Amino acid sequence: MDNRTGRLAGKVAIVTGAASGIGEATARRLIADGASVLLTDIQDEVGADLADELGEHARYQHCNVVREADVADAVASAVEAWGGLDVLHNNAGFGGVSGPIESTTAEGWASTIDVLLTSVFFGTKHATPAMRERGGGSIINTASVCGLHAGIGSHVYTVAKHGVVGLTRSTALELAEYSIRVNAVCPGYIATGLAAGRSRSEVDEAEMAERLDKARGWGANAQPLDRMGEPADIAAAVAWLASDDSAWVTGTTQVIDGGLTTGRPWRKLPRAITEDRPVRLYAPGTYE
Repeated sequence: MDNRTGRLAGKVAIVTGAASGIGEATARRLIADGASVLLTDIQDEVGADLADELGEHARYQHCNVVREADVADAVASAVEAWGGLDVLHNNAGFGGVSGPIESTTAEGWASTIDVLLTSVFFGTKHATPAMRERGGGSIINTASVCGLHAGIGSHVYTVAKHGVVGLTRSTALELAEYSIRVNAVCPGYIATGLAAGRSRSEVDEAEMAERLDKARGWGANAQPLDRMGEPADIAAAVAWLASDDSAWVTGTTQVIDGGLTTGRPWRKLPRAITEDRPVRLYAPGTYE
C-alpha cells in the first residue's frame, strides 16, 4: 500500500523525454511530491538507471514519441501498472533542423515537426480516454518562449513550438468538459543537453558538467534574472500544474524564462536610459 504524502499522492503520471534535462527533473519532482511515474525515452540505459535510482514508484519504458503505437503503449502500461492516468507531461524534444529557410530540407522539417509537435498530438490523443475514465486529469506540454516570439530559435523549432501553444489552447477548450486541464510551460534558456549541444547518452558526466558550466556562463546575462534557468525551475511549474493547486487553470502558457521575454535587462540598456537624466526616444531601440 502506498502511504506516501504530498500534493500528488495517489496520482499516476507519464513523463516523455524523462531520461535527462527537464524530463528528468520533472520525474524526480513528481515522485518527490507523491506520484507514481512512468518514465519514457529512447535513451534506454540512462532512463532505466534513473528509474532504478528513483525506486519502486518509478518505471521506465522505451517510447519513441514519433511512433503513435509507442505512445499508446506507454499510456496502457501506466494504466495497467497503477490503475489509471492523472498526469501527462509531453516533454520529449530536441533542437531539430536549423539554418536558412532556403537550405532547410523537407526531411529536416518533417522530423523536427514530428518530434516537437506531432508527439504532443499523440500524447494528448491517447491520454484523453484514460483521463476521462479517471474523471479528469492534467496534460502539461513543454512549449518554449520560441512558441511565443520569433527570433529566439530556428525557423522550424519556432513553428513547432507555436504549434504546441496552439494545440494546448485548442484541446483545453475541448477537454474541459471532462475536467481534463491542458496547459503549456514555456521555458527560456535552460541548462540542459540542448544548451550544452549534447545529450546525456553522447558524453560522460564530466564533459556534460563542463559543457553546462559554459552554457550557464553565456546564458547568465540573457535575461533580467541574472542566471540561466535550471531544469528544476521548469519541474516546479509542471508539478504545480499537475496538482490540484492549479485546479482552475487550463489553456495557459506558463512563461518561465527569468524575464527574457519581458525585455532587455536594465543593466544592459544604453547608459542614457539608466542614468538620472532626460532621455529622448527617437526610434525603438535608439536613445540620445
